[in-house]
Formats: sequence, structure tokens, C-alpha cells
Amino acid sequence: MTDDLYDRDLVAWSEQQAALLRRRAAGELVNDAELDWPNIAQEIESVGNEQVHAVRSFFTRALEHDLKVKAWPLSPDVPQWQAETRRFPSEAAARLTEPMRQRIDRETLYRRALRALPETMNGHVPLPVPQAFAPEAQADLKTV
Repeated sequence: MTDDLYDRDLVAWSEQQAALLRRRAAGELVNDAELDWPNIAQEIESVGNEQVHAVRSFFTRALEHDLKVKAWPLSPDVPQWQAETRRFPSEAAARLTEPMRQRIDRETLYRRALRALPETMNGHVPLPVPQAFAPEAQADLKTV
């Protein structure tokens, strides 16, 4: 029954499961069969994975904008990219926890940022950018 609801309406399922868990935590006896343990565990794990994904995404965006500054230093967008290069790491740091650090690989993030760079910007090809991550050149990512 709860599996059905899980598949049909995730919001209704989550509200139902949260209410059951709160009742159980308060000491009330609830029918254990009503608790959808496999999907509860999956959703809890999913929340953690989404947090890690968000932190990775902020760091990747910071690297991408830093690379844009290096690749197109004369672009009128440089001040905006520089601001985002500062803002994104602070957004990531606000969500970063110590255990997450082990799941974030700076070299992988750097490769993703490189792949995200456009081939041209307003008709201009990029200047050469480092093809490997250089921690000393990425001061804003030292929090990872």
C-alpha cells in the first residue's frame, strides 16, 4: 500500500511516513507495516546525496567562472565571473560538512569545469587555460 503511494505521490507518501515516524518517536505504538522502511532509507540517503551534489555543483561553477576569466580576460563579463568565483565557494562552504570533504575530488570538479567551457565566447576563442587542477591557483577552493 505505501509502495503504491510512494510511486503515485511522493509528497503524500513523505507526509504520511513523517507523521508515522513522529508518532513512533513520541512513544506511540504504530503499525510497523505502515512504515515503508526501504523507501524511507532510500529517501534519507537521497537527501545526503543531494547535499553533496549541491556542494560539488557550487565548486564546479566557481572553477568554471575562474577558467572563463583566464580564457577570456578582455570579456565585458569578467567582473560578473569574478564575483561568481567568490560567491559560489561561499555558498558551497555554507553547506559543506567535514564528512563531505572525502566525497569531493577537486581534480574531478576541475575536469567538469573544463568540459563546461564554451569553445568560443562572443566569437572569440579562449586563451590557453591550465588543463590540470592547480590547488595553489584556486584559493577559493582551499576549503575542500
